[in-house]
This record gives sequence, structure tokens and C-alpha cells, in this order.
Amino acid sequence: MPIITLTSDFGESDHYVGALKGTIFSQLPSQVVVDISHKIQHFDLAHGAFVLRSALPYFPEGSIHLVAVDTVGNRDNAYLVVHLDHHFFLLPDHGMLGLLSDKEPQAVVSLPVPDQSPSAFPALDILVPAAIELANGKSIEDLGQPLSEVRKMVGRRMRLLKDEIIGHVLRVDHYGNLITNIRQEEFCKLAQGKSYTILIGREHFRHVHQSINETGSGDCFVIFNSGGLLEIGINKGNASELMGLQFDSPIKISFH
Repeated sequence: MPIITLTSDFGESDHYVGALKGTIFSQLPSQVVVDISHKIQHFDLAHGAFVLRSALPYFPEGSIHLVAVDTVGNRDNAYLVVHLDHHFFLLPDHGMLGLLSDKEPQAVVSLPVPDQSPSAFPALDILVPAAIELANGKSIEDLGQPLSEVRKMVGRRMRLLKDEIIGHVLRVDHYGNLITNIRQEEFCKLAQGKSYTILIGREHFRHVHQSINETGSGDCFVIFNSGGLLEIGINKGNASELMGLQFDSPIKISFH
């Protein structure tokens, strides 16, 4: 039976997550359900997409990902089941799909919604039943009406020039580290045999560390993290607060 994961902006102080899990276990008592995060910033599709996309490589193919971020914000949103890159995603048609992957889906269907007044809890009333059906082996094509187009938000793209990379902060993590959209592969292509300067805010760096442990407590570090993204932080400190930088702050690397 495939894993079901849950990602939401529900927080942990209310009953919402428990209701989702209880409904799943009532019908599938032995189902494996994994919480990716329920502390996504309210209605923040970029945050939800970054967290889920970062976790996806560690889950087996065929996993079912229920995404309950900003599920009731727009009256005209459809609710989707998407087969994408060997995983299944259940989420509103609010654009997050474009932030989860650059690839085209293998299949997309629109789930049926109640004819009466809109659901006050669509994650429970619409997405959970579809997740249960998928976990039971039902085909995605049997869950709803096929769609040829869905909304797709487009995230900030790294700009790769002859002697320069321009990027932005994608995420300030729990530790205050600044995770950027600059990928190690592109950096290495330009860095061959060259020195470089990394400029973010008022700070300049001329070295990428192999590990945070190369720096002392309170020192700045620059690494490529486990996802291959350039990350800047302060060992046992909060880089975002101390450097005054947040989501979307620009970063530039010059090669010379």
C-alpha cells in the first residue's frame, strides 16, 4: 500500500490534522501516514511547495501527497489529483503545482465537489476520500474528469550570465539560514579555475565551506545543502535576523 503524506497550514493546536488522520485510519487501519509539515505559513503556497519539493526525493515512487495549503481561499478553485513524476498529488488548483516541479504531469483530473454549498473543510470532504481511493488501488482516471490545463505559479529563476549568477533567497528556515535558488551544478560550471565573490546584503564571501563544522560558533558559513542549493547561515546563530535578510532577498556571485 502506498504511503500517504500530509502537508498543511493547519498548525498543531486544532483538530484539523486529527480529523484527516482519523478519517483515513477509519477506512485504512494499517495505512502509513507521514506528516511532512503542518506549520506552513498561512496561505503561503511558495513555502508549502518548497517544503514538499525538498522532501519528495526521499519518498518512494507511488506515494500520495495530500497538500492542504490555502484550501478554501478561492471559490472557483477546482480540486485536483495529479500524477507527476511517479507521485500523486491532491491539492487545489491554485497554482502550487507549478512550484512543485518543472515537469509536465502525466495525468490530471478534477475531483467532483458537492452540489450544495461549498465545503468548509475541503481537505477532509474532497481530498481525503480521493487519497483513500488511490491507496486502495483505484486509477486516477476513475476519480474525476480529466483536465488539459491547470494553474501554475512560476517561482523566481536563477539568472546565469557569463561571469555572474544572480539569485534570490527561496526560504528562511527554522534556524534562520538563508536557502537560495542557486544550484551547485551551475555554480561549479562557472567556478572552474576562477575565484569568486558571493554578495548578499552587505556581506561578502569568497569561500564555500564543505560543512558547517568548518566554522566556529557565531561565524558565517556558506555551503551547498543536501538539496544542492546554496545556503548561508551563522553557526549557532540566526543569519536572517542578524543580516536583515528575508525571503526574496537578492544574492549575486561574481567570477573573476
